Amino acid sequence: MLGEHRAESPVVVGIPRGGMPVAAEVARALQAPLDLVLVRKIGAPENREYGIGALAEDDVLVVDEDAVRRLRLEPAELDAVVERARRELADRSAIGYAMRPRLSLAGRTALLVDDGLATGHSAQAAARSLRERGAARVILAVPVAAPNSVRELRGWVDELVCAQAPGDLWAIGLWYEDFSPTSEEEVAAVLAEAARRWRPRGS
Repeated sequence: MLGEHRAESPVVVGIPRGGMPVAAEVARALQAPLDLVLVRKIGAPENREYGIGALAEDDVLVVDEDAVRRLRLEPAELDAVVERARRELADRSAIGYAMRPRLSLAGRTALLVDDGLATGHSAQAAARSLRERGAARVILAVPVAAPNSVRELRGWVDELVCAQAPGDLWAIGLWYEDFSPTSEEEVAAVLAEAARRWRPRGS
């Protein structure tokens, strides 16, 4: 489904942690370099699993205004959960693999890969962050997604490629045979393996 983009010499960008093994397979298939973009989900004050937005590198903030209204969050409550996400993202930025220099995206196609789209907040924040890094085109690629998220995200990226968009998604993990958590060590390993495999032309 992504083979036609090989001619664009894209940079494949994964979202740690769960998106990195998927992104690594895409990079291997397209013989493309692999990079990452850090994103942190913003959870509701009383239920951190209920996402109301996301924060990506370069302080790119996405807030689901409809969710904020439904929860009747006061500005101070929203500020508090956003600040918590900033601290958590800063902590993640201090992890070894996260401190590696990012690949240049200036004028290039960024192929953003995650393990799936539920609300789509993280992918939206990641896509905006890649624009900030200078990507000329952002293509979002996921194996599985909620149909509503597919419709929403099409407006934020140049192209969206999704293998399956079932109406009864329920949870991303249900569509995997093995959805065990991806460790920090696994993320570091796939990045190291990709760096060994890929060499810039002329090097």
